Amino acid sequence: MSYNQQHYSNVEELAPGMHFLRDELDCENLGITVLDVDGKWEGKQHDHADEGQEEVYLLMEGSGSLTVDGEKITLGPGKAVRVDPEATRKLFFTEESTMVIVGAP
Repeated sequence: MSYNQQHYSNVEELAPGMHFLRDELDCENLGITVLDVDGKWEGKQHDHADEGQEEVYLLMEGSGSLTVDGEKITLGPGKAVRVDPEATRKLFFTEESTMVIVGAP
């Protein structure tokens, strides 16, 4: 078959509100995560320097912020931010929000 499909809500959360779809969709290089939070939520600070993976964060609903290398970026629906692999990043949400995160080397 030349495609795979899956609804993110059918994928077990590996962290609160985080649905990792890479394995479920059998992706070789692309990572895709749906973040569906009910309220106050804080991610961990991290980077992807070892993997060489850049990421794009796209907020679909709600509001929050993304801190990249110490700079706070306010997020609203429809806003997308690309982050270099070496940059440290951390997500914050204070209300119900849905975000799609995509990454690849």
